[in-house]
Amino acid sequence: MNFEKQLIARSGEVCELSGSTENLQVYQVQPSEGNSVDDFILITQNLKDQLEGTKEVVPNDWRCLNDAMWSEVSAVKVVSYRMLNNLKQEGWPNDLLEMIYLDDSELAWAKSGMEDEDAIKHIDSNGVVLKAGDTVVLIKELDVKGSTITAKRGTSVRNIRLVQDDPTLIEGKIDGQSIYILTQFVKK
Repeated sequence: MNFEKQLIARSGEVCELSGSTENLQVYQVQPSEGNSVDDFILITQNLKDQLEGTKEVVPNDWRCLNDAMWSEVSAVKVVSYRMLNNLKQEGWPNDLLEMIYLDDSELAWAKSGMEDEDAIKHIDSNGVVLKAGDTVVLIKELDVKGSTITAKRGTSVRNIRLVQDDPTLIEGKIDGQSIYILTQFVKK
């Protein structure tokens, strides 16, 4: 269904987060069925790319949440809550998180689309969170135990798999052989 006309009318043809009028896109706030205009917001392409992970998050682009979090639109409040949580390490979002108000259903919706903070995170040598399927580069020459292979520094390991019960290990293939690698010896 196309809710774009309803979104434009609701938002007044401006980004519901930043207030910008340029390069507006429809964004579906997950998890949702997508069968109601309330599941969507109208935002700039820049913010949409950052939300979808196709572009690196620029914390200052999200300072607009100071105003957006007071919206009457549930989907806008949900996105605001999620991004403020994602940016907690910046410092300034912490005060806003203490002020934002979401009713129980909005809070449940916001939390259902967020990563579990208690989940095991695989972190590379630079502190970047690794995900299954990522490509990493070895930062140190490694001797592969049980093999004559020596993995050279700078070797690229594609399509890694995460070892679910150990956040310090990933699995990948080097020279066609599947091996376990300590996350401290790779960078994304």
